Amino acid sequence: MTHNIAILGASGYTGAELVRLIATHPNMKIAALSADRKAGMVMADVFPHLRHLSLPTLCTIDEIDFSTVDLCFCALPHKTSQQVIAALPAPLKIVDLSADFRLRDPAAYEKWYGNAHSALAQQDEAVYGLTEFYRDEITAARLVAGTGCNAATGQFALRPLIANAVIDLDDIILDLKCAVSGAGRSLKENLLHAELSEGTNAYAVGGTHRHLGEFDQEFSRLARRPVKVQFTPHLIPANRGILATCYVKGDAQIVYDTLCTAYADEVFIHMLPFGATPSTHDVRGSNFCHIGVTADRIENRAIVVATLDNLTKGSSGQALQNANLMLGEDETEGLMLAPLFP
Repeated sequence: MTHNIAILGASGYTGAELVRLIATHPNMKIAALSADRKAGMVMADVFPHLRHLSLPTLCTIDEIDFSTVDLCFCALPHKTSQQVIAALPAPLKIVDLSADFRLRDPAAYEKWYGNAHSALAQQDEAVYGLTEFYRDEITAARLVAGTGCNAATGQFALRPLIANAVIDLDDIILDLKCAVSGAGRSLKENLLHAELSEGTNAYAVGGTHRHLGEFDQEFSRLARRPVKVQFTPHLIPANRGILATCYVKGDAQIVYDTLCTAYADEVFIHMLPFGATPSTHDVRGSNFCHIGVTADRIENRAIVVATLDNLTKGSSGQALQNANLMLGEDETEGLMLAPLFP
């Protein structure tokens, strides 16, 4: 069976990544691509690397006949996404890549994103889209909320450790490096080549990064009590990739064994040998996440390092993984592309 797919916001990085992945899917056909400011253009003019594909002309959302669509990916900015999704027909399956439905508590959304939630009915039905931990709920869902790319990386490193109580929940430090595509495609002065290259910087220091809302929500839910991690993100002069270095208090061998057990049957999560650490190069352009564990020189402390491609496993690849479950497809369809190297 071929599923007709629509992508809203196809002119952004995550929209283009969705097109690249779906082009390899045997049972999905891209039926509509929207990009309001670029409506009427062909995708090849927006993203020349996709010119070999036969794709619909970009259009406005209002021009799409959703009665012919089986599933819609929404790759729009937060706040815009909730307004658009609230107006979509109820039977339509939706995977949202924005932040609008990630936080279950509307008050938490308003705290972290600065505006009241305007689609509360849809928020009530949304399922958090970290596939490896919410498979059953995602399979039955109509609306799935994709995670933040930083939040996904940190959770892959830490969720099994928190769930199994093998680390000190009040002593978790998360140092994260994120490539520039994580900031989106909009023109921003600090992302110009001359401003960004040959340097790196911390940002959202002191607990102001929006993905902390996801860490608070998910880690506290696992532990059944409040858990707050110390989290500092850094912008690095690279196009793709996230590297999360987590400092935890606990026996390193037990930490490693716990993660190995948790991910033993996961296709996309690979545990490295004990003492080895991953590189963003090794997952670039793929839906894989690599995790390594090393014992710290300080007794009873461990260092967990996780890496993934922010545009693939951290966003569009995760979205396709969820869509496969929602449509009854094999979870790995369209996602077994090998990483790009060098």
